[in-house]
Amino acid sequence: MPYILIQITKENVTTAQKQQLIQEATDLVVRVLHKDPATTFVVIDEVDTDNWGVAGESVSTIRNRQRIGK
Repeated sequence: MPYILIQITKENVTTAQKQQLIQEATDLVVRVLHKDPATTFVVIDEVDTDNWGVAGESVSTIRNRQRIGK
């Protein structure tokens, strides 16, 4: 019973995009591992950009800097 966790930042991801992630992640596990899609679970965890960091900064800080062009 595969469990797939997709973590992304909360940045305007649409319901259609999430559905596509779920479908394509399921299809990948079915194709590569020959698992039953009926028992393949996909969870999308949307993390606030204040709680996601890279290179010592939060994504919120990075995005704000990009918005103001610095």
